[in-house]
Amino acid sequence: QVQLVESGGGLVQPGESLRLSCAASGSISRFYAMDWFRQAPGKQRELVARILSSGITNYADSVTGRFTISRDMAKDTMYLQMNSLKPEDTAVYYCHAFRIGPGDYWGQGTQVTVSL
Repeated sequence: QVQLVESGGGLVQPGESLRLSCAASGSISRFYAMDWFRQAPGKQRELVARILSSGITNYADSVTGRFTISRDMAKDTMYLQMNSLKPEDTAVYYCHAFRIGPGDYWGQGTQVTVSL
């Protein structure tokens, strides 16, 4: 069973940065796609950023230019570098991975709060 464990969330002020990590219990090369989703209170979960096995990335319009998704295959870890954070980025951030056949895997989430 694959496990995904997020870390790196916290409380920051507007304009500051955070880096989230998602450590997998096994090789991330197995995944067709890995993503970061987020869910703010009272809102639906939304896709923030995706990285495909090919290395191609894409982002939600709201974070383009501020967030960067990356991965370290040697460490079996995915990252989300978040710069110029805004109060509207406040949410629980979830790591997600998709493997053709077995399907979807989710982490437990990490809270990011952007506030003065």
